[in-house]
Amino acid sequence: MAKTTRYEIDMCSGSLLPKILTFAAPLMCSGVLQLLFNAADIVVVGRFAGDNSLAAVGSNAALINLLVNLFVGLSVGANILTARFIGAGNRAALRQTVHTSMLLAFLSGLLLAAVGVAAARPLLELMQVPDAILTLASLYLRIYFLGMPATMLYNFGAALLRSIGDTRRPLYYLTAAGVVNVALNLLLVIVFQLDVAGVAIATVISQCLSALLVVRCLMHEQSDIRLEWKMLRITPARLRQILAIGIPSGIQGVAFSLSNVIIQASVNGFGETVISGNTAASNIEGFVYVCCNAFYQANVAFTSQNYGAGRFERLRPIALYSAACSASVGVLGGLLGYVFGTQLLHIYSSSDAVVAAGMVRIGIIFPLYIFGALMDVIVGAIRGIGYSITPMIVTLLGACAFRILWISTVFQIPRFHTVQCIYWSYPISWALTFLVHLICLSLALRRIYRREGMLHTHHHLTHAHRD
Repeated sequence: MAKTTRYEIDMCSGSLLPKILTFAAPLMCSGVLQLLFNAADIVVVGRFAGDNSLAAVGSNAALINLLVNLFVGLSVGANILTARFIGAGNRAALRQTVHTSMLLAFLSGLLLAAVGVAAARPLLELMQVPDAILTLASLYLRIYFLGMPATMLYNFGAALLRSIGDTRRPLYYLTAAGVVNVALNLLLVIVFQLDVAGVAIATVISQCLSALLVVRCLMHEQSDIRLEWKMLRITPARLRQILAIGIPSGIQGVAFSLSNVIIQASVNGFGETVISGNTAASNIEGFVYVCCNAFYQANVAFTSQNYGAGRFERLRPIALYSAACSASVGVLGGLLGYVFGTQLLHIYSSSDAVVAAGMVRIGIIFPLYIFGALMDVIVGAIRGIGYSITPMIVTLLGACAFRILWISTVFQIPRFHTVQCIYWSYPISWALTFLVHLICLSLALRRIYRREGMLHTHHHLTHAHRD
């Protein structure tokens, strides 16, 4: 493959830890910035439009994730496949993957926009969103989903850039879009008094900007991931491969979100104050999550490229370094969030009742966040070596089914019918799922190393026979 730019990382040779950190750092910054901009949405709404508007925006989060995650899972498929073809040096397949991915992104976005706009209110009703905020919540959701084609283009485009080790340029584009988002929030909510509609419009415009920037970047790229309009088509073989990897990842994301929707619906039953507190606490929790998730993405990209290049001896160290980094961030982030929880919650709301409700979630989840960090990062290694069904099944049973079972059994016991009981389902499900993922990864790596040992033996025997 032609030499790319200064943004590329050589993942298949040299020291691993510095390169993993170099890859992950911009992703952490991207995630934090994205959340800061989302938080700005919530802060502007909470401060200038009131607690009902805050609850209306917050009640949408789980539903948006549910509808979006399937298609974001497909971008994981595009990322893994692209990285694998880069590692293997298969330029033709690589170019086909790039163009199939970007066309798939746009079509997925159109489908999501149609579903989101048409089904917003019925879906929110199913989630038991209180009548007081239902109209505001459905208005926000409809406008938000109009930006889905742009969201998908950005997600897929950023996934392609990550496959070559470029995590810096998506950060720059996200920063530009975020600044525009915040400025428009202030203008549309405070000046024009558009309430939740103003926040949603600002979000859509910023999504369009980030999509334009990433598409422009790919069109000017000097490597084989360059985007050319005349080559935009769906290649059936590449589509099948993207779907084979991406659909299980998407289903896992959907199932996770479904369990969170059920949890959100249970939280909604405790009224607007608890919903607002839960929204603010979830937002703070998101900062820890995205920092840990950067190492999941590093694990996926490094594992995929090295697997494609046949550098199997690097697979276990990649997994160990990624897990150690993610766990460290999970412990530190959880500790800081717990210690400064009250101060952080006061940024979101001036209501002491909302802050107290938020601290209930923080007090249970943050001290145990290491399990969430480890659960996610291990999946990256399993996916990177080509197993997509296994982590999906484990997550479905260990995290999603467990949470649903918890809500439908333990939570229904009168003595445990509390919001605290709902929150305990998170760390318990994380710990169980992590342990099973770890066993699956160990078995998969053992199988690869055993197979490669047999291949090496066969290789030597063949050469001896020729001699």
